[in-house]
Amino acid sequence: MYAIIETGGKQIKVEEGQEIYIEKLDAEAGDEVSFDKVLFVGGDSAKVGSPFVEGATVTGTVDKHGRNKKIIVYKMKPKKNYRRKQGHRQPYTKVTIGKING
Repeated sequence: MYAIIETGGKQIKVEEGQEIYIEKLDAEAGDEVSFDKVLFVGGDSAKVGSPFVEGATVTGTVDKHGRNKKIIVYKMKPKKNYRRKQGHRQPYTKVTIGKING
């Protein structure tokens, strides 16, 4: 059984027991989180939402928080002596999917 959920402005396909990396959530490590924006539930009988499936939820456990690898944002305008170098590390939350209720 799998589901497609929406979190952090992105749509993610999840299965039970899967570990996913999503945009940072306001939850401590070890907390239970519930995703109620379920777009699709697949398995024996598929349910498609318009836009969300009513009554369907996906629960998971927060494993840890962290930050991704650094990316370099470099801006330059040629012949104008304009150069800006900036680094960015996007925060994430690692979640283990527990149960799909659909």
